Amino acid sequence: MTDYRDVNLSHWNERAAAHAASPGYPVAALVADPAALSQVVAFDRPRLGSLAGQRGIHLQCHIGTDTVSLSRLGATMTGLDFSDKSLFEARSIAARAHADVRFVQADVYDALAVAGDGYDFVYTGVGALCWLPDIARWARVVASLLRPGGRLFLREGHPMLWSLDDERTDALVVRYPYFERAEPLVFTSDGSYVETDVELRGSTTHEWNHGLGEVVTAVLDAGMTLTGLIEHRSVPWEALPGRMHELPDGEWVLDEEPDRLPLTYTLQAVRT
Repeated sequence: MTDYRDVNLSHWNERAAAHAASPGYPVAALVADPAALSQVVAFDRPRLGSLAGQRGIHLQCHIGTDTVSLSRLGATMTGLDFSDKSLFEARSIAARAHADVRFVQADVYDALAVAGDGYDFVYTGVGALCWLPDIARWARVVASLLRPGGRLFLREGHPMLWSLDDERTDALVVRYPYFERAEPLVFTSDGSYVETDVELRGSTTHEWNHGLGEVVTAVLDAGMTLTGLIEHRSVPWEALPGRMHELPDGEWVLDEEPDRLPLTYTLQAVRT
């Protein structure tokens, strides 16, 4: 079987320029307004606390809009991604936004060798972990990047959301595995999750779900202490088309009975 990295790299490389040009990413706002933040980081800000003077690394940073936003909160940021096309766009956005951010190219599992260690915090945003086959290995990488007392900040799609059939509009139906499996879920689709005028070819991806207990256990087994776990009723895009509405802050919630399903979660932990 073709390595999952090659399959997924092709997908992300094709979409990098389209994402940078899409109104779904806050590129124009970041360039025009030195105080602007991405919607994702603005949502995280109350839980992030002060980042002034801290050294951080954003894993799987894609085109870097969240990385730039974290730097605007006072952190010295490194963004890491495996896609050279994504990092080309990230460096361009950072330069136009006058943000001093270092970007490095590597698979997330190779982060330590490329990006070094001793970070005050590791940041990972929504939609990152589904591209990784082994959550325990990911947690060990995070721990290796942090200094003693350093913090992991993770906001991610809830595994219950990832397990739902997003093509059903009549009911919430569990279709995909909740727990991590050795074999990936293989999807082929056109388009992207943000608005774009670019014609994108059909693209295959290999993805995995990771149960909430699996994520927590991986973090604990890697030598970190859990300091926070919050489940949210919202997600920063229309994850279930036709069944959600957008809030003023850019988050999306279910139209009917939003309390019945967690859509994302925020996990924080400290390396002991």
